[in-house]
Order: sequence, then C-alpha cells, then structure tokens
Amino acid sequence: MANKHEEITIQKQPMTKILAATVKTGIIKSNLIPMFAGLTLAIYTYDLDLIDQIPNIFFALIGSILVMGAAGAFNNLYDRDIDAVMERTKQRPTVTNEITFSKALWLAIIMTIAGIISLALASPLASIIGFAGLFLYVVPYTMWSKRRTVYNTEIGSLSGATPPLIGWAAINPEITHPAVLGLFIITIIWQMPHFYAIGIRRHDEYKRAGVPMLPVVKGIKRTYWQTNFYLVLLILTSFLFSSLSMGLTLVSFLLGGGWLALSIYGYHKMDPEKWAKTMFIYSLLHMTILFSTVIVYSLVGTIFNL
Repeated sequence: MANKHEEITIQKQPMTKILAATVKTGIIKSNLIPMFAGLTLAIYTYDLDLIDQIPNIFFALIGSILVMGAAGAFNNLYDRDIDAVMERTKQRPTVTNEITFSKALWLAIIMTIAGIISLALASPLASIIGFAGLFLYVVPYTMWSKRRTVYNTEIGSLSGATPPLIGWAAINPEITHPAVLGLFIITIIWQMPHFYAIGIRRHDEYKRAGVPMLPVVKGIKRTYWQTNFYLVLLILTSFLFSSLSMGLTLVSFLLGGGWLALSIYGYHKMDPEKWAKTMFIYSLLHMTILFSTVIVYSLVGTIFNL
C-alpha cells in the first residue's frame, strides 16, 4: 500500500497546467510582444484609426496564440526522447505521459486549423505567414536541423521572427516597409546571442541529448566571436528605423551597443557560466524594452495623432 508521500508524488498536475506546458505558454507570451509591435507600428505608419482595427487586432491575437501553441505542441511531441534526458524539459507532459500522444497531436492539429482561420479573418497574408512560421518551426527546425547541424539556431530563427510580420500583415499587406523589415531582421539576429547563451548554460544537457548547439560543438571561444558578429549586425539593423523615427533608431542602437559592450566585458571578466547568464538576462531585457518602446511609440502616435 502506498504511503502518503508516494501518493503525493504520483498525483497528476491540473489539466490547465498540463495544457499550458504542452503548448508552451511562456513562449507564446514572449512572442506576442513582437507581434503587437508589428501590429501597432503598422497602424501608426499608415495613420489608421485604432478603434476601426479592433476586429483585426482580436483575430490576430487569437490566431497568433493558437498557431504558436500548435507549434509548441508539435515540438514537444517530436522531441519527447531528447526532452526526457534534459533536466529543464524532463517534466514536460509529453514526456511524463500526463497527456497522451494522440491527445497532444489532436490538440496541435485543432489549434493549427483554428489559428490559421482566425489569422485569415484578419488578413489572408497574416494567415499565410502564420502557417509559414509554424511549418518552419516544425519541419526545417524541429524535425531536421535541431539534431543535425550546428546551424540549427539560425534555421529556427526564421520561424521565431515571423510574429512581427504576422502583426503587420494583419493590418496592411505591405510587408516590405523598412520599419517592419527592421523588426523582422532584429528578431532573427536577436535569437542567436540569446540561444547561444542558453547553449552555454545548458551545455552538458545538450551534449547528453545529442543536440549540436554551437557551444557544444565549437566551444566557448567560437561562440563568443559568433555572438559578437551577430551583435554588430544587430546594431547596424537599428538604422532600418531611421526612415520612421530617430527615437526608435537611437533606442535600438543603444540597446545593441550595450549588449555588445557587455559581451566583450563579460567574456574577459567572468567565467563562462556567469557570462552566459548575464547575456541571457540582457537578451530578455533587450527584446522587452525595444518592442515595448515600439508599441508605446506607435500607440501614443496613433491616439494623439503625432
């Protein structure tokens, strides 16, 4: 007969927590920030009425949540084997069987269909971009490159950079505007220093799981130089905002410059673990501050007709 302690340890989590972990709600929340940045910036750029755009905003929000959640569920299903040997992922419901394979698969399929339909109600282009982002994340990244090449982060970054395009396309189909291209390219480049830092912090776990992250395959020094290369590109990308706002250009430039300075200083003054942790924290601050600034700038400009 099981004792009280054993009964507690085998209790399942509430279904809400199981579903949240299956669709990766943390990643959904973080990706909604650049989506809203693209959406609000499009409203401001084309001098549209905010109230008139509420239906598009609603469908873009719901559609993005569903498509991102579907991508997370598909990823969890495919990566069950490697998730089981990594400390930070071994408690995922798809690993512990708190959610069955078939239920998780149906959840992903239903969310995909509902998400694409919702985005289509905002605009056909938003729906196409949403599907492209989902496909890129599941097939080229999760099913192919993640386990095969050191460039898995670069390949996966294409999918991770679609949220601002989805937001912009939900409002206006002109996705070649320098401002949204700036958001798109910044989001691509940002992911390399961010995930390289995670790769260093979780070096042993990725090595045990056989995931060829750059720090695992090429070492810390190569990761340092490649990180700085992308940070220089990130700084240069700031000037894509210059046609719209020198204020946004300056914020982006200073955030990128600060990140590069931190990388150079931290690499020479800290041990690799501390340097990676500092870089990871700064990456989150960079993304939050930059895209929040874009959202506030756009909303203030729209509401007050600036």
